[in-house]
Amino acid sequence: MSNIKILWVDDEIDLLKPHILFLENKNYAISTCQSGADALEDIDSNNYDIVFLDENMPGLTGLETLTEIKAKRPNLPVVMITKSEEEYLMEEAIGSKIADYLIKPVNPNQILLSLKKNLDHSRLVSEKTTANYQQEFRKIAMDMAMVNSFEDWADLYRRLIYWELELENIEDIGMVEILESQKTEANTQFGKFIEKNYPDWFSDDAGPVMSHTLFRELVVPELQKDIPTLLVVIDNLRYDQWKAIEDATNVHYKTKSETPYFSILPTATQYARNAIFSGLMPAEMEKLYPKLWKNDTDEGGKNLHEADFLNEQIRRLGLNIKWEYHKISSLKAGRQLVQNFKSQKDNDLTVVVYNFVDILSHSKTEMEVIKELASNDKAYRSLTQSWFKNSPLLEIIQQSQRLGFKLLLTTDHGTINVKNPSKVIGDKETSLNLRYKTGRSLSYNNKDVFAVKKPKDAHLPSINMSSSFIFAKEDLFFAYPNNYNHYVSYYRNTYQHGGISLEEMVIPFVVMEPK
Repeated sequence: MSNIKILWVDDEIDLLKPHILFLENKNYAISTCQSGADALEDIDSNNYDIVFLDENMPGLTGLETLTEIKAKRPNLPVVMITKSEEEYLMEEAIGSKIADYLIKPVNPNQILLSLKKNLDHSRLVSEKTTANYQQEFRKIAMDMAMVNSFEDWADLYRRLIYWELELENIEDIGMVEILESQKTEANTQFGKFIEKNYPDWFSDDAGPVMSHTLFRELVVPELQKDIPTLLVVIDNLRYDQWKAIEDATNVHYKTKSETPYFSILPTATQYARNAIFSGLMPAEMEKLYPKLWKNDTDEGGKNLHEADFLNEQIRRLGLNIKWEYHKISSLKAGRQLVQNFKSQKDNDLTVVVYNFVDILSHSKTEMEVIKELASNDKAYRSLTQSWFKNSPLLEIIQQSQRLGFKLLLTTDHGTINVKNPSKVIGDKETSLNLRYKTGRSLSYNNKDVFAVKKPKDAHLPSINMSSSFIFAKEDLFFAYPNNYNHYVSYYRNTYQHGGISLEEMVIPFVVMEPK
């Protein structure tokens, strides 16, 4: 027997007897009232699951009754039923957060559909989502065995993210675990694909758009005279995090295109973001602009010259544009740009680099509170969404929409939640990053890494004659043998970047037009 209790409020309740009998035959428990005042009294003493409410009643109107019900029981679903199709009534009712809106004459099946939509919604969605993913799981598993191009990998990763976001809203832990294992397997295969194909991406035009070609290939074609463009580069934004903030962005902008592109290796800010702005690979930056490029072992900030690099690239491309560059690494800097943003409307291009992770956790991984709040990918997405909705960045985007800017939104690389350590030994000149190492005489587990013995093969600088690069695969992070256990427990289950994973390498470039 159903234990769902319905209150039906209508001054002509006797005419609804067939509807009530129909629902009682479906095991719903129906109580009735003939006025708004009686309904409010009844709600005080009974615990209903849903209310059907006639709009046109003598005494308290349906809308007035609705307001009173919501004041008493804000989470009680109310379905408004009315003879009128007047728009203002619908808007009033929707503004008061009704669960549904039905226009008389209603038939019993409409009522039943409304009940299922409101009371069985999560169960029905859960069952349908689970069934659909089970079907898709087999297809993804078969496709994964066949994937052999960067386009196919980008497509497969986006499908995995789609299902991850769909399954996030249902209660089936088993399905989520199956998806997690499928993501793990995908990263294992993706690591092998990168190891085999990455060096060839530079030798011909068969490679994907990457960090160093992003500006030329995807940004420049979007620049138009008389339409200002805002390019936002959010540090460390994974594809699933973009999906988490997309709805908030779509309030102001509509998406024209969404293109996955690939971060270069290492998937670290000093390499990938400098490559975006210079239009060059790190080895070329070091050679052409030795005063602007810093290697891992050099003292000082590694991303202090992005505007200089961009200036050189714009000059090299022969672009006759007016542009400005802003880097936001604090809440205060974000607020200042919000206040002064109108001054950007005369630029052809305004570039905003938003150091999202720096702002989210001032000392990155070391902040225990961030480890707690972002303990898994679902929590990390939720934290990203909360940050974005309350950030100056969203205010900047709102202002850019009002001023008619085209919006280009992208990132430099993603991050991965690291779970398993891999031992590495190097001298004191070895770089510190947990997902890649560069140095000489590196000792490591071959199966855990993609090793580049000659950095120039990956267009990377050599710190000295015998230095090489190693990149961690899957969800591994590098740990030194000394003080090993403390180090491992400290960094396990933190978000890191620099290595090879779909999360770090396959990232979004989105073109949006103001609504």
